[in-house]
Amino acid sequence: MVGREGDLERLRGLLEAVADGVPRTAVIGGEAGIGKTRLLAEFTASVPPEVLVLRGQSVDLGTVAAPYAPVKDVLRSLIAEVGAEAVMNAAGPGRPALTALLPELAQGDTDAGSSAQLHEAVAVVLERFSHDRSVVAVVEDLHWIDAASLTLLRFLIRAVRRGRLLLVLTYRSDDVTRGHPVRGFLTELDRGRAVDRWELARLTKAQVRRQVKAILGGVPDPDLLARTAARSEGVPFFVEELLGLDTCPTDDGLPDTLRDLLLARYERLEPGTQAVLRLLAAGGVRVPHELIAAVHSGAAEDLDAAIREAVFASVLVAGDDDYAFRHALVREAIHAELLPGERGRFHAAYAEALERTAGSRRVAAEISYHWMAAHVPEKAFPATLAAREEARAAFAYATAGQMGERALELWDQVAEPERVAGMNRLELLGRTSSHLRNAGENERSLALIDLALADGSPDRPLQYARALRDKAYYLGNAGRTGTVPLLEQAVALVPPGSPGELRATMLTALAGRLMIEGRAQEAIAMATDASTEAAAAGSDRYSSVAHNIAGVSMVHNGDVEGGLAELERARVLGDGDRVAGLRYRVNISDVHYLLGRYRSAVQLAESGLARARELGVERISGVILASNAVDPYYALGEWDRADALIERGLSLDPPFAFRVYLQRARMWGMLWRGDVSGAAVMFRSLAPSIASLVEAEMQTRLGIARLAAEIAIAEGDDERAWEEASVVFRAEHRSLPGYDLPLLAVAARALAGIRRSNPEAASSIDIDAAASDVRGASADLAGWPTAPVWTAFVEAELGGSAGTGLDPVLWRRARTAAAGGPVHLGPYASLRLAEAQIAAGDRVGAHESLQAAVADADSIGIGLVGDQARAVARRARVNAEPPSQPVSDPAPDAAAEPLTPREQQVLELVARGLSNREIGTELFISGKTASVHVSAILRKLGASTRTEAVFLAGAATR
Repeated sequence: MVGREGDLERLRGLLEAVADGVPRTAVIGGEAGIGKTRLLAEFTASVPPEVLVLRGQSVDLGTVAAPYAPVKDVLRSLIAEVGAEAVMNAAGPGRPALTALLPELAQGDTDAGSSAQLHEAVAVVLERFSHDRSVVAVVEDLHWIDAASLTLLRFLIRAVRRGRLLLVLTYRSDDVTRGHPVRGFLTELDRGRAVDRWELARLTKAQVRRQVKAILGGVPDPDLLARTAARSEGVPFFVEELLGLDTCPTDDGLPDTLRDLLLARYERLEPGTQAVLRLLAAGGVRVPHELIAAVHSGAAEDLDAAIREAVFASVLVAGDDDYAFRHALVREAIHAELLPGERGRFHAAYAEALERTAGSRRVAAEISYHWMAAHVPEKAFPATLAAREEARAAFAYATAGQMGERALELWDQVAEPERVAGMNRLELLGRTSSHLRNAGENERSLALIDLALADGSPDRPLQYARALRDKAYYLGNAGRTGTVPLLEQAVALVPPGSPGELRATMLTALAGRLMIEGRAQEAIAMATDASTEAAAAGSDRYSSVAHNIAGVSMVHNGDVEGGLAELERARVLGDGDRVAGLRYRVNISDVHYLLGRYRSAVQLAESGLARARELGVERISGVILASNAVDPYYALGEWDRADALIERGLSLDPPFAFRVYLQRARMWGMLWRGDVSGAAVMFRSLAPSIASLVEAEMQTRLGIARLAAEIAIAEGDDERAWEEASVVFRAEHRSLPGYDLPLLAVAARALAGIRRSNPEAASSIDIDAAASDVRGASADLAGWPTAPVWTAFVEAELGGSAGTGLDPVLWRRARTAAAGGPVHLGPYASLRLAEAQIAAGDRVGAHESLQAAVADADSIGIGLVGDQARAVARRARVNAEPPSQPVSDPAPDAAAEPLTPREQQVLELVARGLSNREIGTELFISGKTASVHVSAILRKLGASTRTEAVFLAGAATR
């Protein structure tokens, strides 16, 4: 442990820190031989006896890792400590998923669970056992880890927020090269607040001296020390190996290469022991005694003698019931020495032994690996297919996809592959593509499904239809367009009344996509057909989903009561079904929000979260439901709760679309809290990545357009705001009233802003025609429940004699109407009323309105309105603070930038009512230059209109 004292104390410090009930993660990297395993051994040996230590080891199976190998190790070590019954009881509703991972725990369970339940179950188990005692969960060798385990670790680090849990991960840094999946994982960890990551450094010459002295038990010879330090390059394992060569006192006797050094101890052993070590090297990182005994062809006594000699020579380490090489580098060097004949025989022997002794444990991935290494495709093909199915059953979709790809590579190397596989190549392509899609490998899944479609045959229309449906799913998951035509093609290939649920699933999927694209009438018709097909197939799940889609589409289409009735039918049909039930709760809570029923929207979302908790998917599907409470919480003024839900949801890495929804809400909250620049910077950085979803989903397009327009207004760019908001008038727009109405109010605000600031600059926009369009579109949606709120704001924004939104009467009406809308509208209406009153010369009224705006904005946390109201108050020289504060005219702002003589001239002409062109003629300058001077005047005076600028300039001279 020379040179690792600080690392050991760092781990001990983290263990002490988790005693506060907040989990931590330590990630330790380093090159091969640097001492990661030794450090962990010292650390775990030194922890107090009441600390529960769980161990997991990633397995090296070449290009396709064994699914969940380290996770299974951790769980099995927990079971060994507390018993299977205690672990299963702790898993709660996740018991079936845990059984799918560890079949030996099965007790008649029939529900296979889901990957979401598995993730939640492991998190719950670790949380519960770390509630009363500290738990250290060690996972070694991340560089060999499978994708499913890596995803689960990522989830645990993000999702487990309570418990005395220390997760310790190690990896070999020289194996985590560019493109390695662990590389991205490590980058994500660097952004985590509860993660400590560091790499073990090589030893200094002084530390090597200490290590040599400790090993030899005395002061080393200076020449020996110099040679050891130079040849080991400060790697502790190499120091030990070099000192083990007691017959090599000079440089001439030292190994010339790393390979020779690693094999030095091995080559000094008896030939029989070397043969056993070669056999063990083919077995993997850690080989059970039962397995090596099954593949060893000699007597048991000979095997024991060979292993004993290897242990005494510090080549092997014996566990309770297995063996491992003292260092993985030694195993790799010995395995590389195998002759082709040995390699084939040894790996075949392991495959056959695993096939005989597997029992209930899932080892098909290992069997596939050994048959592949033995170069026996006839055996590797069925083993690989079995491994694919095992991985799928355990929700290790990435491994299932990799095994499917391996089976496709072997397809042409075996006789009668279709008979052996029990499926044709098109079906295997489709299933493999599905696994990759479930693993998040969208590009690879699309490539395979395109290959399946290219291989498709008109003689197999149902399979071809499934491939079309699957491609549509994958495009939808990636937030891309093109799903509807694919689904329409698929539906056409499956005639009405076809047996099974295939047509019902396709119609339901098509109806859902039509709904998302805003094609409500078509979605209703398609959902009606889907419900008929689902009922004929006896599927309550798809019947529920079909009624769900129909209900939402009917609501968007204006039939609110009819739509809510359909949604109630969806609830009844989906009662008890995990998928349909949660989908109902997602949509019903969203519908209530759009209808302006904010409190019930929150309650429905929270009841959905409770149901997700019952099903053991609180931190997966539950996050999606919790995110549906964000907008209604904002609308109710519970901003901190909304912010907390956003942060929690994003930390759990939700699906792409829901991540966009949460990011949109976060930016909107930042904007209205007053962080305009932060919201703008975040929006511009995310815009390219969300562009595809904006194209594919009408509701996302409208929500993002509203956000973009409001940011533009806050930045003073009303023309850009109009460009963003005018999406409601484009040819491709399909009306969704709940989204259209707020956007129309923003559009009206942008138009009024253009009129107020610089009418001549808006020559490219026919403002009168645009204002008429906004009013007309708003009137067309008068039947929507929230229309009275938003229509009042449209009229106020576009009101006044000049259409500049400065009519106090209309803003009083808007402020009254705001009581039925989101809470931020009330303070905003008070602010706009004050601006109208200032323009009308009503300083007393403006004082009262500004006080109301500030008081309400501060109480809710709407910094944008509070800041703007105070700025208006400073410019108008009135007090905007609450009534308890003394009312007096504040002193002029000393920091205000004075007007130049030319700007004073321009302001005098503005006061006379001259346009920019007329000002230019009067002063012998261009109209454009006059426009620049007017903009500078507005900025310096803090005015939003020419009229307000004249008023404020006059107030400043009084």
